[in-house]
Order: sequence, then C-alpha cells, then structure tokens
Amino acid sequence: QPLLVQSGGGLVQDGGSLRLSCTASGSIFNIGDMGWYRQAPGNQREMVALITTYGTTHYADSVKDRFAISRDDVRKGVYLQMNGLKPEDTGVYYCSADMKPRSTMIFSTYWGQGTQVTVPS
Repeated sequence: QPLLVQSGGGLVQDGGSLRLSCTASGSIFNIGDMGWYRQAPGNQREMVALITTYGTTHYADSVKDRFAISRDDVRKGVYLQMNGLKPEDTGVYYCSADMKPRSTMIFSTYWGQGTQVTVPS
C-alpha cells in the first residue's frame, strides 16, 4: 500500500520561510497529480497548491507569489517552499498524491500524516 511521509514544518516568525517535503513509498506503478492542503483550527481543509504530472501548478489566491510547489518524480516527492509566512498561514499541512499501486492498478488519492505550521501573530 502506498504511503506518504511528510517532513518539515514547525514554528516560524512572521515573514519567515519554511520548506515542507513529502515522499511516497511502497509498490507504486504511477503517481499522478500531487498537492498540498491545509486546515486551520475550526476551518475546513483547503487547497494550497497543486502540481500536475506535466508540471502545471495551481495556487490558492492567498499564497500566490509567496509559496512554490515542486515535484521530483525520481524521488517520488512533492515539496512546498513557503516564503513570507503570515499568521493566517497557521494550520496543519497535508500532502496528497493520486497514486496507482501495483496491487490494484487503480488511481486513488493518498494523504500524508500532516505537519503543523505555526506563525505567531
């Protein structure tokens, strides 16, 4: 069964930077679109950034020009560089990936374990 493992995150000052990483493991035949989502306390999970298999990127308006998503298909990883962090960026960040495991050969969406990002006001 594919697994997504996240690293990065933590506490950073207003205006600071963080980099989140997420790596897939397991018997994977193919990886499709990958992305990052976040959930602030009391709010629903929202899309932050997406990257397709062709490298096309999409961002939430609130993070455009501050965050950058990238992927490394050799390492089966997706990354989120976050610059100019603001208190409103605080939340739990989750990576996601559409993956086709060799066991089923069916694409499904998988999620990382989540990592806390805190930007004190």
